[in-house]
Amino acid sequence: MTAHDSGYKRLFSHTEMIRDLLVGFVREPWIADLDFATLEKYPGEFIEDRLRNRHSDLIWRLRWGTDWLYVYVLLEFQSRIHPHMAVRLLSYLGLLYQDLLDTRQIATGQRLPPVLPIVLYNGRPPWTAPTEIADLIEPGPVGLQPYHPHLRYLLIDESSYRDSELAVMRNLAAALFRLENSHDPQTVQAVLTALADWLVAPEHTELRRAFVIWLRQIFLKQRLPGVELPQLNELEEMRAMLSERIVEWTEQWKQDGLQQGLQQGLQQGLQQGLQQGLQQGLQQGLNSERRMLLRQIRRRFGQAVAVQSTPVLERIEQPTVFEDLGENLLDCLDETAWLARLNAAVGEERQ
Repeated sequence: MTAHDSGYKRLFSHTEMIRDLLVGFVREPWIADLDFATLEKYPGEFIEDRLRNRHSDLIWRLRWGTDWLYVYVLLEFQSRIHPHMAVRLLSYLGLLYQDLLDTRQIATGQRLPPVLPIVLYNGRPPWTAPTEIADLIEPGPVGLQPYHPHLRYLLIDESSYRDSELAVMRNLAAALFRLENSHDPQTVQAVLTALADWLVAPEHTELRRAFVIWLRQIFLKQRLPGVELPQLNELEEMRAMLSERIVEWTEQWKQDGLQQGLQQGLQQGLQQGLQQGLQQGLQQGLNSERRMLLRQIRRRFGQAVAVQSTPVLERIEQPTVFEDLGENLLDCLDETAWLARLNAAVGEERQ
């Protein structure tokens, strides 16, 4: 599990977060019948016959309607696309059911509880993996399909929501999505102001701390690589710091933003009013994007890696590839992972 995914696990280990995720982003009528006062975490570690630990990211359960029937909500946090996610979730589901049977939580003759598998995705490229396991299985002979396993998971793709849609929701999960999707410090400041207001009560102390840890150790380090951040322990302190340094950080976000070069190039081309001018502007935009990405590479992995990256970057002709690489650079933990991702991106562009 990546550091980002573990940060999400810490956040969604709080009942307020899972409640707001279900209420705000599971558009099903039966959500209204859930008893959120009964929310409780279920152990997410199971032991297979081969004695290998398996960790599902997070499992919650709560009662549904008047029958005290438990609904198990299994969450899998993803910052990258997993093409066989349906297989992973089917495995977790089988282990969960086996654990319920082994621990005698299912009485003789009682049916197994329903499960809602959720994949919460915060990556940049659109999710392309099948959400139905049937789409991963060859049909085989006529008549065999009824015996195939059946499983569908709910995909919640954070980047698919517009900020205007999220901003009107008094919802902690929506606030997290806004932070992930933010493009300027002003949006971050607005979200932190809202969170500080919503979580002011003493019973929210641990959730406030979980947000601060995620912001300090994951979010701001990715958005402001190389910037020294003071040790802050409260959302209000973080909001105040951002307010004091918002002009400085806005300028840095502009300088590090890979969109800037393209916008400048397009603007120059449009002003010339001729196709030739547009092409020149686009080329200048690409050159600016290339220089900015090299500067980020140099800051993150050093001059030697920047030199290795230069000839590969020269082969890129699409602005969107630079945008994606800017996101990938923040996710790569070392220079080997970065160079592999860079070469893969150039190969995909050439296809």
